[in-house]
Amino acid sequence: MHSKNFMFKTIKPITPSLRSLKVLMKPKLSEKKWLKNQSSKIKPRTGRNNKGHITSFHKGGGHKKVYRLVDLARINSQGVILSLDYDPYRKAFIAQVYNKITKNFYYILAPKNLNKGSFIVSGSKAQIRLGNALPFYNIPVGMLIHNVSKKIMYKGQYARSAGCYSQLIQKTKDYARIRLASGEQRLIPIKALASLGIVSNQNTKLETIGKAGRSRWKNRRPKVRGVAMNPIDHPHGGGEGKTSGGRPSVTPWGKPTKGYKTSSLQNSMIIVPATRKLK
Repeated sequence: MHSKNFMFKTIKPITPSLRSLKVLMKPKLSEKKWLKNQSSKIKPRTGRNNKGHITSFHKGGGHKKVYRLVDLARINSQGVILSLDYDPYRKAFIAQVYNKITKNFYYILAPKNLNKGSFIVSGSKAQIRLGNALPFYNIPVGMLIHNVSKKIMYKGQYARSAGCYSQLIQKTKDYARIRLASGEQRLIPIKALASLGIVSNQNTKLETIGKAGRSRWKNRRPKVRGVAMNPIDHPHGGGEGKTSGGRPSVTPWGKPTKGYKTSSLQNSMIIVPATRKLK
């Protein structure tokens, strides 16, 4: 594949898997090793619970990875961006930050267009600048934000994946109203923090894996349909020849799926629920 688009790497199509492969160019990423004091090993669970039963299907294998400890709370932190790094556990890039006051190194989620050498600050005294984390009462209405905390003095939980963002649409005395990527509108305490900008690596959705082996590297196993299983493995399994399942679509544990609501709890902080996208 000789791509004329400078976004992708130019790959010679010498095999069928390389012919359909699309990989983004990432020239800004550092090739240095990760911070050892901000990383840890995670034992792979391969989709199993504490009893060894599979609760999340189609997981297992994959390349050995090191988990980076990312500062998602951003409480009274500041520093200089030393580099943009790759994180094997997320699609977004992370930024390595050095705090001159505490002499500490740490990671944050890297927003789009954040460059090496930029100075970032978090807290109520921070300026309206890309990468800074501010309480909602200091953020202008209409601003695009990411890594949004839903509680005061708590880590960010919304808009953290690659290319994601939320938008501040209203402020009151006690709450801020934000619109999430799903269309849901939610109330957040006005003193909670959010980082300015859009999460980096927005074009990752344009990549193609090229072959099944690349999925296996990423801990993804083949997806097996319920109707192709045996009756002991799935409610849709069994039958003579090919069958349609013989009942409405259910999970392996017999609960209705495909849009069935499993929770009756009402959240008072949700103003407008997420819009359902029917396929």
